[in-house]
Parts: sequence; structure tokens; C-alpha cells
Amino acid sequence: MEVRPALTCVLFSVFLWTGDAQHSVPDSVLNCCEGDVLFLLDSSGSVASYEFFRMVDFLKELLLPFSLGPDQVRVGLLQVGTEPHLEFSFDTYSSQDGLQTALGRAKQLKGDTNTVDALLMARNQVLKQGVPGGARPDLPRVLVWLTDGVDPGEVQEPMARLREEGVAVLVVSTGHGNYKVLREAVSPPAEEHLFFVDIDDINIISEDLRNAIIEIIRAERLQVKSVTSTTAQLEWRPVLAGTGYYEIQFGPIRSGQIGGPVSPGTSPGTGLGPFQRITRSGDASSAMLTGLRPDTTYTVTLTPKANLEFLNSLHTTFKTQPVNPPQPEVQTLSTVSVSESSTNSVRVSWGPLLPHLIQGYTLEYSALPTGPLRVVSVSNRQNSTVLTGLHADTQYLVTVSARQASGRERAMTVKVCTQEVLPALSDLQLTTVGNESVQLRWKGSYDGLRGYWVTWERSQSQRSTLYLPPNRLSTTLNHVPSRARVCVSPVYRTARGEGLCCTA
Repeated sequence: MEVRPALTCVLFSVFLWTGDAQHSVPDSVLNCCEGDVLFLLDSSGSVASYEFFRMVDFLKELLLPFSLGPDQVRVGLLQVGTEPHLEFSFDTYSSQDGLQTALGRAKQLKGDTNTVDALLMARNQVLKQGVPGGARPDLPRVLVWLTDGVDPGEVQEPMARLREEGVAVLVVSTGHGNYKVLREAVSPPAEEHLFFVDIDDINIISEDLRNAIIEIIRAERLQVKSVTSTTAQLEWRPVLAGTGYYEIQFGPIRSGQIGGPVSPGTSPGTGLGPFQRITRSGDASSAMLTGLRPDTTYTVTLTPKANLEFLNSLHTTFKTQPVNPPQPEVQTLSTVSVSESSTNSVRVSWGPLLPHLIQGYTLEYSALPTGPLRVVSVSNRQNSTVLTGLHADTQYLVTVSARQASGRERAMTVKVCTQEVLPALSDLQLTTVGNESVQLRWKGSYDGLRGYWVTWERSQSQRSTLYLPPNRLSTTLNHVPSRARVCVSPVYRTARGEGLCCTA
């Protein structure tokens, strides 16, 4: 009996981020917006499984740069099928990790394209603030409809009602749908809110669609960036369209002061200088504040000055950096490795082990592409653990997170394949049917079987081989010398299983 060694399939890739991972996205997106965006995803049977997963991956990439939370962007997902299904509401996820995982878990509904009933459910989410997870009052609301364009239904009236009630409607069509119906569904201008794209090229519209959403939900509030001990960059959304000017007042906050406009020259507190006043032209969107004091909290007021209309002032506060620069972050998690992979388990190890800095470790893992998420927590003195109960021949995404005492978190992710189950061949029979001819029969038919590999000796120095499909359970070999060794092995995707041998 021959034993063939199994091949271990391990795909290893590492992605690294810290608890402040969103700092790596463009400043134009991070903390840019405040509003509720509901995605209406065509999940019916007219959409192929490949197209559905492409649209889900497109949503993950589209939404990744946004800052999520109660005072930022909130996202909901409603799937269209025979019975519409609310995958999650606006208040379900306030972090990118949770949102990305939820999108990856979404499963296609199939069935009919019942867009009309889905729009009724969508209307409850974006208009009626009383329902659980509904939209927030006085904030922009956006409905983004992703469809293959097949049989959209009578959507003109419900879409018109949404637009009339202040909901911005955008449409992405991956097929050759009714252009007139889709054009009438979107909010004007249609050339910025209606997208036609082939499913294989859908990612090329990510930036344009994201910018269209940002333009609707961009927050009209001050943002302070690049703060040092003596300077700070002030940015705002332009509202004067090149006319008039912006007046900016800023100064240290005195005891009990909340913020708001202060007359130039007034002293905010003993030992601190007066508020400063600067102006910028109507087409400006930023200003550098200089001459600041280190380790001091400042208040800023921006007032748009226009001749024909009154515009509200905007306020914000920030604190300058101390003179001494912050200490560099300790690399509390720098390596993750995988070992001891079997058909239903795998050992995950990480390092370095720093129990004085780490409160504990969390491992999150799920089968790709849409398996359920499982979570394991281990102590701060443990640098490896075995994940069990896994499916054979399956790729998993495993994330190891180190929780620091400071509240920051550092994480690394690996992909790993469990081994394929390789059942052995059973009951090989050899029968002589003529001069130097033998007939082989065996039992087979296993899950994942790709075929059979037959080998036999033609002489002491010559060996012959034959590959047979999985539905063949017998064969006849000619020119087989006396006492030749004949072997049959099952062939699977990653390796050969254990075979059987007979002597002619």
C-alpha cells in the first residue's frame, strides 16, 4: 500500500492597521460628512451570483474611507427580492470593521425583483424618524439604488415622493435597463447621479459615486487639521461662491467659556493674549492659524459675510500640541504566523508578547467569502491559540487584535487554507484476463475526487502511468509482466490520496 503525502495549502497575506486606521484615507473623505445613506441592492434572481458579489465588493470599497458614527455618516442596506429584506439599519454599525464584516456576510435573496415594496420599506427608514434605526432629523438623506436594470417595476411614483420629501436619489445600473425610467428616478442633475457601467468595470465609478454622495452629505462645520504647538490648519466648506469674505476670530478659551464670537482685542483671561481676527476671500476654503500657544485650548468662529443674505457662523475648538513631541508608538503587534494546519483546525501565533502593555488579544475569523464571523478572546500572556471546528479545504480570514491599556488597538490579518480531506482508495481487485493483460476494479466516488492515477511496472527500469476520470472504476492493462506491481491512487484538487497496490 502506497501512502502519498498530503499537500498543505496556506495562503499568507498580512494587512496592518492601528486603531486609527482611517488616518490613512484622504482628508477630503475622513470626517467630511454627516448624514444617512441607504443602499437599495438588487438581490433578485435576475442578478447572477457573480454580479451580486461584485456589487457587494464595490460597496465595501465605496464606503471604506468614510468616518462612521452617530455624529458622522450612518449606512443602511436593504436587499430587493420577492420579499425585501433590511440587512441592517442606520444605527447598526458605527465602525468600519463592523460594516465591512456585515457587507461580507450579505447573502443573495434570489426571487422576483420587487422594487416597489422595497421602496416602501426604504421610505420608512429615510423619512419616519420614529422607526427603530430610522434616519436622523435635519440631516441629509441619500438613497443609492444598485440594479441590473432588468424589470425595475413601477418605481416612478415612489421615487418622486422620496425626492419631494428631501431624499436625494442616485442610481447605478449594471445592465441595459430602461434609461428613461432610471433617469426620471434620480435627483437632478442626472448626469451626476445616474451611472451605467458593466459589472466587471464597476470599480471605475467608485470615486465619482463617492464624490456625488459627499457633495450631498458634506457637513457644514469647521475642521481643524495639522495641529502643532504653534499652528493649526482651519478648513471649511465654501458657501460664498467667490463673493463676500470670511471673518475668522480665534483665541484661548478662558475659564467657563463655551465658545462663540468675541470682539477683537478683548482678553480671554489673565496672562493670555487677546483674540485675533483675520479675513479670507469668498473663494477660500482654508486658513492657517499661527502664533498659537503650546498645550492650549482654542476656540474659533468663522462668519461668512455676504451682501445679500445672512449666513450662520460656525464654531469649533481644538488644543495645540505640547512643546515636547509625543513618544513613538510601541510596536505591540508585529508578526502573525500560521502552523499546524489540518482539515478542521489551525494554530495562529503572534508576537511580540508584551503583557505589561497589552490587556488581551481578540481573534476574529470567518470563512471566505461570506462565512459567519466567530470571535475568540485570549489573555495577554498567550501568544498562540488553535482555532477548531473549521471546514475542510476552506480559506479563512483571521484577524488578531492587540488591545492596549491606552485604548488604542493594533491588528494584523492573515489568510489560511485548511487541508483537503483525502479519503483512501478501498477494495482494489486484480484479475488476469490474458497473456500479460490484467483487469483492475476498485471502489471510489468521494467528494472532491478529480480522478485516479494508475501506475505499473513494465520492466525493472521502466514504469507506465495512466490517468482516469472519476467515473471510471475499472480498467484493463496490457503488456504487464509477471509479478509486476500495479497501484491505483485517488487524485484530489491539492494532492493524491492513499492508494492500493497489487502484484500481477
